[in-house]
Amino acid sequence: MLHTAESINRLGTESAFDVLAQAQKLAAQGKDIINLGIGQPDFRTPDHIVEAGIKALRDGHHGYTPANGIPALREAVAADLGKRHNVSVNPDNVVVVPGGKPTMFFAVLMFGEPGAEIMYPNPGFPIYESVINYSGATPVPIALKEENGFAFDAEAVLAQITPATRLIIINSPANPTGGVTPKEEIDRLVAGLADHPHVAILSDEIYSQMLYDGREHVSLLQYPEIRDRLIMLDGWSKTYAMTGWRLGYAVWPDALVDHAVRLCINDHSCVNAASQYAGLAALTGPQDAVHEMVAAFDQRRQIIVSELNRIPGFRCADAAGAFYAFPNIEGTGLTARQAQDKFLNEAGVATIAGTSFGAWGEGYIRFSYAASIDSIQEAIRRIRECL
Repeated sequence: MLHTAESINRLGTESAFDVLAQAQKLAAQGKDIINLGIGQPDFRTPDHIVEAGIKALRDGHHGYTPANGIPALREAVAADLGKRHNVSVNPDNVVVVPGGKPTMFFAVLMFGEPGAEIMYPNPGFPIYESVINYSGATPVPIALKEENGFAFDAEAVLAQITPATRLIIINSPANPTGGVTPKEEIDRLVAGLADHPHVAILSDEIYSQMLYDGREHVSLLQYPEIRDRLIMLDGWSKTYAMTGWRLGYAVWPDALVDHAVRLCINDHSCVNAASQYAGLAALTGPQDAVHEMVAAFDQRRQIIVSELNRIPGFRCADAAGAFYAFPNIEGTGLTARQAQDKFLNEAGVATIAGTSFGAWGEGYIRFSYAASIDSIQEAIRRIRECL
């Protein structure tokens, strides 16, 4: 019998992919499935980005690149962040990686070990808790509550910090809730962190350009007092509908950037060259497609929140960002997992149980509205009929 390391048993998964596999299996059996489970834009990557990737291949960009990314791309990232957030970023602090998850993994591996504590949002992206467990550190949930619009409470976060706390992960706009933490709460958190100089922060800002109702993104890069211990994660997957290109980046503080690059070298060597040139075209080219996509998500958001609130037993807070609705379903008498299975098997609608995002997700279910309005309306009709 093979004897694997005990740590591998602590590694979790991302349930959205499990549900996607189930939905595809049912579809292969001839069942009509509407997938509101997977969190990826249903738009094509804009043509000029695709053409840039093709041109890179035709121009012979077939080899290794620097482990931290091609210089032109890192410079474009720094310029884009400067323009969007009015901050100065050194391109040498930018590390390009294959998607968002490597940054999460690298940050947790740097700080996580037995005896350490790492705080993370709950309900939150499931990979946070999974990787914390894998590292041997103790995961400490930051409870995100419906009554707060699924924003974190700065005083509650600060009260949980101990001498063992190494890293705090925050995510706004958030997956799975669509919650956005207001600036005043972020201000309070940053002010309080002055008393805890031993704590690093990982700010997952992958949905930074997907906000609604006139909200503006508040990046933690805008707080110079924590820049020496801040890791800011962003990327191309959501903003430019480039999930399959596997392209993300982080801005690392001076003290950690060399560690991050060494992890890149040990893990994946570098991101594939053609994707990097496509990412360069995304940042430096026209942004019309981004604005059109966000406008479409906004229209769908208004429809799905309204429709979900008309289902008996549902209560859905207004989604402020990203492309997820996270209704409370306690009134149906179903657990989150029971609702997920019922909607998929009986109504042919793929959704994700709130408990897939942590214990605080019980009583909720996630809907991705990265789907057509017709699909959303038909899905809601089926669920209402199913219940």
